[in-house]
Amino acid sequence: MHQSPFSPRNDTLSPVERRVLDHITEETWLDLACELIPAGQPEAENPLDPDEPPGREEGAALFIASKLKEMGFAVTLPTKREGRPNVVGVLDGTVGGPSLILNDHLDTYPAGDWAAWTMTGGHPFRPTRYGDKLYARGTSDTRGNLACTLLATRAIREAGIALNGTLKCVYTADEEKNGPDGSIYLLDECGLAADYTIVCEPTGWTKPDGTWGMGVAVANGGNFLVEIETRGVKTHLWRPDTGVNAVAKMAYLLSAFETMTFTHRPARLAGGTPPMAAIMRINGGIRREMQFTPDICHAVLAIVGILPGMTQASVMTDIQAVLDAAAARDPDLQATARPYPGALFVDGTLERDETANPTAALSRAYGRLLGEAPTIYRKNAFNDTIRFAERGHAAITFGPGEDGWPPINEYIHIGKSVAATQILALTVLDLLGVAE
Repeated sequence: MHQSPFSPRNDTLSPVERRVLDHITEETWLDLACELIPAGQPEAENPLDPDEPPGREEGAALFIASKLKEMGFAVTLPTKREGRPNVVGVLDGTVGGPSLILNDHLDTYPAGDWAAWTMTGGHPFRPTRYGDKLYARGTSDTRGNLACTLLATRAIREAGIALNGTLKCVYTADEEKNGPDGSIYLLDECGLAADYTIVCEPTGWTKPDGTWGMGVAVANGGNFLVEIETRGVKTHLWRPDTGVNAVAKMAYLLSAFETMTFTHRPARLAGGTPPMAAIMRINGGIRREMQFTPDICHAVLAIVGILPGMTQASVMTDIQAVLDAAAARDPDLQATARPYPGALFVDGTLERDETANPTAALSRAYGRLLGEAPTIYRKNAFNDTIRFAERGHAAITFGPGEDGWPPINEYIHIGKSVAATQILALTVLDLLGVAE
């Protein structure tokens, strides 16, 4: 475990590795991150809500494509939906060795109320440093991590190193909506593939005493959105006893959803939370009808922590059991459940073997620089690792962003980011090899 600022252990580095790491400093990471974070914003904000319009990542995509071209990559912009190009940069190896994808995404969460961003002066896309933290939307998720992949690559190029294997830098659109226009499109329609994939998303942690590290996620939990509807009998507000209030019935159900359990088999690596329901939205009553009690109410549940073996059918069966039990206690309850329109069911993924590459190579680099092994775990949040893994790719997640960053005043640790960049650079050299 380490204290910021980052001070690497470099007594085991070869001259080639030292030459590469000399190009990765706090200054070079900060400069690149502060360029990337505001690029194409706020157009790249992409809400998960299926009924909200998607983001437009074109500004960020063109900016990053130019960076890759400067480094000698062959760059394409595969695009499924206008305004949402993906970025695929390919640097061919010298001897046709193994191939590696470094992946990150271009879209971000919506920033919400700009005035709430007190650490950035009311502007969520203005990178602002306080101590070892850099604040702005997209620092941890995930422009700050993206800066690590670009800087690690640039350091190898600036050091004059030729790789035996092929390096692909892939930056996707639409990750925040689970990837239809991004990773799913690239994998299923464009044939994107490599021997190994490292998705640079938040896996960092910090303890109250200031010690920190970064895990390696070799599996992910899935997620799903479900809509609940309650129906009642509208009545005049002066006589609520003569009707059935749909909002009141929903309120009764919500506590049952918060405490319900889902049918599942325990995984070897459990996530941060078990499979559970989070209440995301509730809507009842009709405008201009304050005189009457509501006869319809809707709620949206996010089912998170989904594990391998759980299915859309099993989740819906478990939710229906809650509704049936509640209806048996309350004959006035009329409630139904359905998958939220437009939402995808995201499976949990199986754990990859942590003794095999790419985890083994990344763990070696981590240990050489930080003097200990990384934590191996299951990440709860969605990221594109899921889309690679469910198609049989050797994909893992690793990045300096805080796994559980705050929704407002999002930040990333600078020292942790420099360490992650150096670890990624050593991992690329290890996996792809250096040409003689």
